Amino acid sequence: MAAIATATALSLPIPLSRSSKFNSKRSVRGGFKVFAVFGEEGALVDKKSPWYPLFDVQDPRSKIPQCKGKFLDVNQALEVARYDIQYCDWRARQDVLTIMLLHEKVVEVLNPLARDFKSIGTMKKELAELQEELAQAHRQVHISEARVATALDKLAYMETLVNDKLLQDTTRSEASRVDSSPSTSQPSLETVKSKLPRSSLNVSGPVQPYNPRLKNFWYPVVFSADLKDDTMVPVDCFEEPWVIFRGQDGKPGCVQNTCAHRACPLHLGSVNEGRIQCPYHGWEYSTNGKCEKMPSTRLVNVKIRALPCFEHEGMIWIWPGNDPPTATLPSLQPPSGFQIHAEIVMELPVEHGLLLDNLLDLAHAPFTHTSTFAKGWSVPSLVKFLTPASGLQGYWDPYPIDMEFRPPCMVLSTIGISEPGKLEGRSTDQCTTHLHQLHVCLPASRQKTRLLYRMSLDFAPVLKHIPFMQYLWRHFAEKVLNEDLRIVVGQQDRMINGANVWNLPVSYDKLGVRYRMWRDAVDRGVKQLPFSKSV
Repeated sequence: MAAIATATALSLPIPLSRSSKFNSKRSVRGGFKVFAVFGEEGALVDKKSPWYPLFDVQDPRSKIPQCKGKFLDVNQALEVARYDIQYCDWRARQDVLTIMLLHEKVVEVLNPLARDFKSIGTMKKELAELQEELAQAHRQVHISEARVATALDKLAYMETLVNDKLLQDTTRSEASRVDSSPSTSQPSLETVKSKLPRSSLNVSGPVQPYNPRLKNFWYPVVFSADLKDDTMVPVDCFEEPWVIFRGQDGKPGCVQNTCAHRACPLHLGSVNEGRIQCPYHGWEYSTNGKCEKMPSTRLVNVKIRALPCFEHEGMIWIWPGNDPPTATLPSLQPPSGFQIHAEIVMELPVEHGLLLDNLLDLAHAPFTHTSTFAKGWSVPSLVKFLTPASGLQGYWDPYPIDMEFRPPCMVLSTIGISEPGKLEGRSTDQCTTHLHQLHVCLPASRQKTRLLYRMSLDFAPVLKHIPFMQYLWRHFAEKVLNEDLRIVVGQQDRMINGANVWNLPVSYDKLGVRYRMWRDAVDRGVKQLPFSKSV
């Protein structure tokens, strides 16, 4: 096959044996897409380095076929995939070379001759900077490895599609020779429906299966503090069961929560020396999904699915999509001057889109949260959300609250307060003390959301040291959410029975409407998503 010859010509140190999973787990339904990863800036390396000749591989981006806006046939698609893998290989070589150069710099800093000419303070500063650069380079290598693996998977899948396409063409040609009578085909009802104009805010009926494009984002799933070395956290994401645990090197991994042997949930077992052990027959899996131990039988080559998984700013992130993961993870840190006081995880019985609609709406507060934070609030004559013409962030008037929707499922808000439960001023800038909130609404299933909530304050640091304070924060958070849940669960019931939950948007619904427009654009495969920051 041309696909195998192409992969062989790449000189990649990665076997193609993993492609077999596509033959058994994916069915061809006509057509496929090719994702190209060109466009990153290559790392600049010192050509005088002795390592340079070993990594002197030409940047393949200058040879990219210009196919933008064109429909690709099978051969062109395979050509684009080949350049994808060549680029991933080139990118990985650059990352490894960067690590080697940084290592040489560390040696240079520690050299006894250089030590005589540098103060201890200077050396500490340089070592700290080099340590950070080295850690960043290591992260880039891991991401490059994930990209190469994904590109090889796609190439193997395309090879399967080519085989099926050739078989279909042969079958059609034989059938046309047998039956030469002309036939006219009528457009199907589905085709006609797909060409009809669709409302941008028609959110009604049973929740549909999630579009695969919504999976091609980084999703935070666990707080780092909740993942100890000998523990694991089961997580449902897009109706698939996963389990998160730390390997022997302390780095997190995410594998499917189903043993390859007898489909036993792995989270019922234990973590032994960085491997998760099935409680049924003791099979043990590492963070890349490979089975490393099979007690009482001969060890065979078995591997379960694993997702790209990284730890970043106190959270564990996964990439559940089929496209190669992006090189950078979003930052969800609170603003400067804030300290984190609470990190809470809850499982809620509502679809994550409805929960996001609720969190992006503040006008409901004086009517819904009458026994918690909005107790005693007066009802303003006019509530507005002021935002740039093209943006997913802004501030509420007359409430001193800044709010932002961060794709794909995060809401960040900063609230100006004078004392607990009280608002002051007409903007956050006019307030002396603030509360910052992060809500992550992970789509666990079509009627369940995994909520990660983090609360930070820029005052009262002593509260962090009061015993059992975390239980008080959780009690208050649950009380507020229960006020919302009785509303949102009722919405969900009526939506499933055909009601449109976005039937008549008004001015203060602006941020929620923009979220729905963004999600609709993702589902339709729009290349330039609305309200996205220009790069």
